[in-house]
Amino acid sequence: MRSILVFVCLLHSAFAQNHLDSMDATVRLGIHEKHFPGGILWFQHGEKIYHKAYGNRTLVSNITPNSKGTLYDAASLTKVVATTPAIMLLVERGLIDLTKTAATYVPEFVGDGKERILVRQLMTHTSGLRPGISRKPDWSGYNEGLKRIWAEKPIHEPDTKFVYSDINFILLGELVRRVSGLPLNEFCKKEIFGPLKMGDTTFIPNAALRDRIAPTTVEEDGVVHGVVHDPTSRRMQGVTGHAGLFTTAADVAKYAKMFLDGGKPIFKPETVTLMTRPNQPETITAARGLGWDVNSPYASLRGEHYSPSSFGHTGWTGTSVWIDPPSNSFVIFLSNRNHPTEAGRTRDTRYTLSSLAAEATRHYRITTPRTVLNGVDVLAKRRFRDLNGLTVGLITNHTGRTRSDKSTIDLLHQSPQVTLKVLFGPEHGIRGEMDQAEIADGKDSKTSLPVYSLYGVTKKPKPEQLDGLDALVFDIQDIGCRFYTYISTMQHAMEEAATRKLKFVVLDRINPINGHTIDGPILDGKTSFTATHPIPLRHGMTVGELAILMKRELKLDLDLHVVPVEGWRRELYQDNTDLTWINPSPNMRNLTEAVLYPGIGLLEFMKLSVGRGTETPFEVIGAPYLDSVALIKYLETYKLPGITFEAIDYTPTASKFKGELCHGLRFTITDRTAYRSVDTGLAIATYIAKHHAQVADFSKFKKLLVHPKTYELVKAGAPLTEIHKAWAAARHSFEERRASCLLY
Repeated sequence: MRSILVFVCLLHSAFAQNHLDSMDATVRLGIHEKHFPGGILWFQHGEKIYHKAYGNRTLVSNITPNSKGTLYDAASLTKVVATTPAIMLLVERGLIDLTKTAATYVPEFVGDGKERILVRQLMTHTSGLRPGISRKPDWSGYNEGLKRIWAEKPIHEPDTKFVYSDINFILLGELVRRVSGLPLNEFCKKEIFGPLKMGDTTFIPNAALRDRIAPTTVEEDGVVHGVVHDPTSRRMQGVTGHAGLFTTAADVAKYAKMFLDGGKPIFKPETVTLMTRPNQPETITAARGLGWDVNSPYASLRGEHYSPSSFGHTGWTGTSVWIDPPSNSFVIFLSNRNHPTEAGRTRDTRYTLSSLAAEATRHYRITTPRTVLNGVDVLAKRRFRDLNGLTVGLITNHTGRTRSDKSTIDLLHQSPQVTLKVLFGPEHGIRGEMDQAEIADGKDSKTSLPVYSLYGVTKKPKPEQLDGLDALVFDIQDIGCRFYTYISTMQHAMEEAATRKLKFVVLDRINPINGHTIDGPILDGKTSFTATHPIPLRHGMTVGELAILMKRELKLDLDLHVVPVEGWRRELYQDNTDLTWINPSPNMRNLTEAVLYPGIGLLEFMKLSVGRGTETPFEVIGAPYLDSVALIKYLETYKLPGITFEAIDYTPTASKFKGELCHGLRFTITDRTAYRSVDTGLAIATYIAKHHAQVADFSKFKKLLVHPKTYELVKAGAPLTEIHKAWAAARHSFEERRASCLLY
């Protein structure tokens, strides 16, 4: 994974930081998925700016890290950053009339009905012209391109259909030249780029800028670098109204800010209003301003929340800008998604960035549950392209299901693009029903595929079980806790896949207890199946993100691919989404228990019931020797936020103290945002160490804690503030290690 965070500009307290973190992760995800090598983000809200560079500028010859000063081929942003403002300046000056025909200014543009096409129709893509000039037979030269436009025949009557057309804007660029007496590049430099101090924005960049320019595709004669990518613009010598501009995020930001400032110092406010409101006929549903996209099929980059009065544009190379006057904000993303090939994509990245930007302004309130796709649903949505043609083994259990409640086993087994050969089951088995020390191999009754246990004599796949495979696929719902063993199963399988040179694909799933909260000490001791990697008790990561972290830190030579979740945000718990809860293990029966588990589960190797054998495991604790009232009084001295305690008696039907009356507590979470489960566990452990160390076998508290300093502090009765200090440096280090692995 080459996602490298290179620069950061201003982080302002008025932004919602968790959304900014998610914007970073969104770009990293695109890089991880090889959708683009790198990019530049500029998000501005009023005078507050968030500006970052990510990944690499180039991947061919020399891998070059990105920087904020990178120039990108703007592609069709040329239409709105150069041609549209040039036309509108001439409109303001009375030199062009939008209601007149294009032939008024370019007399050669006649015949076959072209003489009826208005300037406004060119700007709204309702002219009826084709999308582009044919490139066959081969031709070159600016004037030759114009000759081909003079020969064009409209394919629709004007004002009857929206057809996005480069021809419209090539012709508009020529209108600027004819009316102003200056070529488009010179007019824009003098009248737009100069006044706005857009010093890096230019057509036909000079050789001195080459090292700062992001290349695009690799063609037969080499990398397209420093010359316009668009084939038509290149044939027409690089100065055209539809493409050819090179620019930086900082310069596009100066231009976008002008619109939020009412047009100053270039336009009158009424010109900005005219330019950015819908100008197409009512019979055409694709809403287009003059040059700008308002709500057409190309407007997905508006995202989920930006208002109907917002506007923007995209470019073929992976560039975009979207401006939202109601929230006084805009978001710019520049990338070279077609480097080194045209296989890249930025649609999902741009959509998510705009959605997060809108939320970060706090102008839009989001209350409804989110539609979320886990990795398996994304895999199906992508028509299995991530596994196309591969023979795979699947590590899964009953939680591996689609939104439509189809098992991942059946989905892959029935897919013609994938050959599913073997299954592997974790702790609790392939169906999640077993709660025992070891699980034997077996056969899946529905598919007749062999099922190899990864919770038996061995915890990792055996070499012979991997024969004939191209990849291992992992699809299991984790709950965000270090000692929940599914992530250990994943790590062992990753290690074996690396040894066998197999691809490893994680079908990612949300962290149900949110991906934002980090809690508890980082593992400091010998690793084991319940302590698989140096992470905190509550790590705030998805399994896909953990796989990236593990690959990096274990230095695995592994072809790792994460099929991401769509629609999830780090701050969301599962019940903030529309996903259905499936018990990930027999005693993990609801989200509340998952939130409690990192602290309450921490206690269970001692002689203490944590609710197994009751209807509410991890929501209660107890033992025959406990005094419920005394324990509650003790815990109340901690003033733990977000939780209350109730004295109860119960008799477990299984596990510790089966059939014995236990005195204990019931936990009620009153504010899960403020609540920290690990502190609850530590406070209870401190009480047990003080009053019941011998009968409770307190030394077993070490088993899942795996942090000697914390163990000694708890044993000594130290306050939580002192215990937290024992983790502080390692936690900060973990946050840095974790940051570059986050995908959401």
